[in-house]
Amino acid sequence: MWLYLAALTGLFYIVRWYRERQVVSHLPDKYVFITGCDSGFGNLLARQLDARGLRVLAACLTEKGAKQLRGQTSNRLETVTLDVTKTDSVTSAAQWVKEHVGDRGLWGLVNNAGVSMPIAPNEWLTKEDFATVLDVNLLGLIDVTLNLLPLVRKARGRVVNVSSIMGRVSLCGGGYSISKYGVEAFSDSLRRELSYFGVKVSMIEPGYFKTGMTSVQRLIKNLQEIWNRAKPEIKQIYGEKFFAFYMKATELMEPQYWQDLPLVTDCMEHALIACHPRTRYSPGWDAKLLYLPMSYMPTFLVDALFYLGSPRPAKAL
Repeated sequence: MWLYLAALTGLFYIVRWYRERQVVSHLPDKYVFITGCDSGFGNLLARQLDARGLRVLAACLTEKGAKQLRGQTSNRLETVTLDVTKTDSVTSAAQWVKEHVGDRGLWGLVNNAGVSMPIAPNEWLTKEDFATVLDVNLLGLIDVTLNLLPLVRKARGRVVNVSSIMGRVSLCGGGYSISKYGVEAFSDSLRRELSYFGVKVSMIEPGYFKTGMTSVQRLIKNLQEIWNRAKPEIKQIYGEKFFAFYMKATELMEPQYWQDLPLVTDCMEHALIACHPRTRYSPGWDAKLLYLPMSYMPTFLVDALFYLGSPRPAKAL
């Protein structure tokens, strides 16, 4: 019995390996629009796809970021400034994309733009802190997608949404995990709706990778600012020792970051050019061996693991 099971498992992986190696044709004729190309994954993906010969339309938040990217790529790549939190900016960028792709439609939409801060215990934050993250990571992503879907449908193309392993397991307060859970839900519903039109939707769920968004220095600075403005009763309930532990834990995260960013952008590329893309990609061994298994564990067990690595507030029972 075990021999048959091993044979079936091996056959499954061989078939999957063969299917995933098949690439769509006419790549130089396909347009891909990527948000958040100033730095990090978006910047690397834009350069990677440009080198492969695709027609990259890169959206940057700043003209400085756009200029730097143009200086690193071929004249095929074109840029536009885009603030995903502003509907006028999104509408203008969508019209710009439409003018470039013409009758071909848009083969790929990569929703990569995102922010992580502020991250802190929920009670330390305000509604505006949550809105800051949700406006970019979730509502901005939805706005961009809805504006560009007609062009993607026309090409029978791909939508690639960058989520996170924090969209599977919520280990910190603030809007980041909330936004990524929302991206997961939106992507699932979108995938089912667009399957009728030949459009495929994939999610990228990276573990901890070192980018500007995960800069420990920025995280610590932001955390200090949040603590400084916290109400006196909050500081009394949690205590200085809790805050110091939280700060130290943030500092210790840096050695755990993966620095091999192509692990992520290779997944994005595969989702765009493979004939049979996956629904979910989880780059990083921490994602595969720790956070994904945690997402399937019983809640009480995940909570117990969380408590083991967390400090106790000063006024805890």
